[in-house]
Amino acid sequence: MMHAASRQSLASLRERLDAVAERFSTVDGLSDLAGELHSVAGLLAGQPRLRRTLADSSSDSQSRSGLVARLLESQLSASALQLVQDAVGLRWSSPWDLVDGIEQIADDGLLIAAEQGGRLATVEDELFRFERILNSEPDLSPLLDEPASPTGRRVGLLRDLVAAKVSPVTLTLLEHAVTSRRRHGIEHSIEVLLDAAAARQSRSIARVISAVELSAAQQSRLESALTDLYGRAISVRTAVEPTVRGGLVIRVGDEVIDGSIAAQLAAARAALT
Repeated sequence: MMHAASRQSLASLRERLDAVAERFSTVDGLSDLAGELHSVAGLLAGQPRLRRTLADSSSDSQSRSGLVARLLESQLSASALQLVQDAVGLRWSSPWDLVDGIEQIADDGLLIAAEQGGRLATVEDELFRFERILNSEPDLSPLLDEPASPTGRRVGLLRDLVAAKVSPVTLTLLEHAVTSRRRHGIEHSIEVLLDAAAARQSRSIARVISAVELSAAQQSRLESALTDLYGRAISVRTAVEPTVRGGLVIRVGDEVIDGSIAAQLAAARAALT
């Protein structure tokens, strides 16, 4: 988790990305920009000395930006280079936070591309559905996260699972999640992406698990109730899991509301023993 200085820098960097994104009129242009930023994050992840130098807030920020220009000017577009220079000019709590910040704005670039194409809600739903697949198939995440497994094998497995079922933006986001040298883990990466997608729509996500599928009316009433409870817009993402038996399990951020019959039975058994 980022400390306060890094969170502030990431917020500033996201504002700069939004300004840069306005220059692009096509999804492909933003996708290319995101690819460049992902490549820079990968470079810094593999170069400890360079990473530490560029994140050293005790040195002059213009010197750090100048170093980036000399190293990467011939390899990056003007927009990508400006964003990387902006990133290294900010204050980060650790060198790894700089890498994470660049990775996150790269992902944000893809989400903006989906937003411009009117498909951000679709991408969000596809990410959530894949998250549910991983939760229901516990052997999949270790296979996708295995550091000793060749990158091509992990990407191949991912494509076998989702390539024909998700949009190109979703596939690119997931491919980066399994190939990133930061290795946060696929499930953590999806959670971060879902939160970022929701934030772009000025709301939070409630992950709701039920024994049977909720109707549209039930989802709407639940969204209204959660919005009132939390004091901010809440979007419900539902999944069916028969083991809950009845009731709902609701997760908003780190908070879990377990109103399932399975949980009530477990509590009753614990009380009897």
